[in-house]
Amino acid sequence: MIRLATAADAAALVEIYAPFVTDTAVTFEYEVPSKEEFGRRISETLRLFPYLVLEKNGAILGYAYASRFKGRAAYDWAVETTVYVRQGSEGNGYGRALYARLEELLARQNVTNLNACITFPNPSSIAFHESMGYRTAAHFTMCGYKLGQWWDMIWMEKFIAEHSVPPEPFVPFNGK
Repeated sequence: MIRLATAADAAALVEIYAPFVTDTAVTFEYEVPSKEEFGRRISETLRLFPYLVLEKNGAILGYAYASRFKGRAAYDWAVETTVYVRQGSEGNGYGRALYARLEELLARQNVTNLNACITFPNPSSIAFHESMGYRTAAHFTMCGYKLGQWWDMIWMEKFIAEHSVPPEPFVPFNGK
């Protein structure tokens, strides 16, 4: 079941996210956020964009959300997409299901561009995004330092709507 996240899901989402923070360079975040901070992030995101969780047998196995790509009005039709699946649950289609639902909701908001920021190398994430229709748009060299080494970062992009002139107005999600 895929549903909207709530601040009450924060502890479960931190549990999924924490190993990516502490043990990998998948995220460039150094410290695991508190459940209170994670709850604040969820609530803040839902003001403008979808924040989804995937549950199976009452357990949250993954989450996905969109956030602002840049803070200027001209970027209103572009978002950054993020997905995390509980370690050990990969390969079951959970990330694909979350992203598919996220895309449906973003299309209703008149979003046109999806952008994903990915640590490089990360073959599994790159392959996943390619399978979802993303393509590499930019490669930045040694721009993040974590776990005792420098990491590259790539941006991948996907268009989910025509770029009409003028575009349809962006519709805030407002947690609905």
